[in-house]
Amino acid sequence: MDSLDLLYGIVIVVFFAMIISVGVYSRKNTKDVSSFVLGGRKVGPWLTAFSFGATYFSAVIFIGYAGKFGWDFGVSALWIGLGNAFIGSLAAWVILGKRCRIMTKTLNTNTMPDFFGKRYGSKSLRVTAAIIIFIFMIPYSASVFNGLSYLFTSALRLDRISYGYEICIIVMSLLAATYVILGGYMSTAINDFIQGTIMIVGIVLTIFCVLNYHGGMMDSLTKLSSVPAANGSSFQGVYSSLFGPEPLNLLGVVILTSLGTWGLPQMVQKFYSIKDDKSVHTATIVSTVFAVIIAGGSYFMGGFARIFVTADDIKTASGGLNMDKIMPIILDMAIPTLLVAILVVLVLSASMSTLTSLVLTSSSTITLDVLADNVIKDMNEKKKVSIIRILLAVFVLISMLLAIYSYRSNDMYITKLMSISWGAMAGSFLAPFLYGLFWKGVTKAAVWASFISGVGITVSHLILSNGALFGHSFKFPTGLPINLASPINAGAFAMLFGIILVPVVSWITPKLDKKVVDRAFADMPEDVISPKLDKKGVDKSVVDEQA
Repeated sequence: MDSLDLLYGIVIVVFFAMIISVGVYSRKNTKDVSSFVLGGRKVGPWLTAFSFGATYFSAVIFIGYAGKFGWDFGVSALWIGLGNAFIGSLAAWVILGKRCRIMTKTLNTNTMPDFFGKRYGSKSLRVTAAIIIFIFMIPYSASVFNGLSYLFTSALRLDRISYGYEICIIVMSLLAATYVILGGYMSTAINDFIQGTIMIVGIVLTIFCVLNYHGGMMDSLTKLSSVPAANGSSFQGVYSSLFGPEPLNLLGVVILTSLGTWGLPQMVQKFYSIKDDKSVHTATIVSTVFAVIIAGGSYFMGGFARIFVTADDIKTASGGLNMDKIMPIILDMAIPTLLVAILVVLVLSASMSTLTSLVLTSSSTITLDVLADNVIKDMNEKKKVSIIRILLAVFVLISMLLAIYSYRSNDMYITKLMSISWGAMAGSFLAPFLYGLFWKGVTKAAVWASFISGVGITVSHLILSNGALFGHSFKFPTGLPINLASPINAGAFAMLFGIILVPVVSWITPKLDKKVVDRAFADMPEDVISPKLDKKGVDKSVVDEQA
């Protein structure tokens, strides 16, 4: 072991000691379900905002997305980061934050499936939503493991060790599971604040190093402008242009990664936990600035991929391209050796924060929305928390095994894993959740239709992209301005389709019981309630429906 290995080891051990200490400290606040899952709905704006951002951005963005989309789109990939900041963060907080906090408190819901069950008066919707979350959260968690481990094996030279990748994943799994099992949501929120601060410092230093490697931003852009288009286009400087070589595919990524946060349970749950309306305003500003720095910086940095990496550098044995290797190669070239420890902690921070939110969300939904009162009768608060902790470990184990499998088989890359997860969950949940906060006319049938279309589109596309259709070979058409084979575009389509589908189905299917609707909107203040009010404050749309 040389002196640098010792330095990296010390930094990582200190980091892990810190996050485990936070878990131990937060353990005293995990006596019941609300405190374990939502921090007792008393989390302040800064902790909530950093938790939102740290959950949003993980190794998936630093290693997977920044590399792949920087390679595909050049510096126009910056649009993805800006979309994440202003649609995925700012607009999400402005449009959803206040109403979500009020309605979930009124209905006393701790999870997104619980929201669907009580908002639409259906236990079967609640159970189905929980199952969708548990199944499709696993590939997202595996993608976080993959991104983290690719960097570790490169930066810490773990490839010198037999099964170095697997050892890295197992260690990360144990540590992530430990601190969230100990301290629950409050542990993740405090650690997210610490880790978010590290992420900001780390990304600023990393961007400076990457640009400085080729003489600064202008020299880097000049060098990038000389790279010819991959498709043989005569467009000069396409990778340094405003919209890049594939504007429609770029738009698909913006929609998936930005609008998707509106329907993802681990993101929406941050709105549940914040303590008051004033905190929502502060958190909106903080989370948006955080997203501009982290997402904008990551995609901008990745946009210079082609002046660092050639296709031969990332070619696989089968002749394809392993996009997950792009950012580790760039960072290995551009980052001074002494700063690698900061880089490792940066990606480690981002990944651990996302991973813990995923496992907490998944285990709590299965416990509260599937097992409690359905499989296990009369489950008290203490028993619920204990089962959540057990399922946390199970979820981490399954995700760990999938990550190892995908690495060994080279069957899935990070962006594909994440796209499957986001497409299915946001495609299923975004529309009925969004409309459910604003419109009293959403029907139970419309929610079912959204669930079926979100999962159906994602799974059907996954089957077709593997070349099978009822036993016959299948290939998506090529040569179009948009890539139909992309799971990212399929996920974006699933979200947009749901937004159209829910109101259409609601207009032609039986309305919900008035008592169920009135209960959900009971505490909404006049300035945010349904716009169709008569002089007495009665909702005219409900009166019209009854008439």
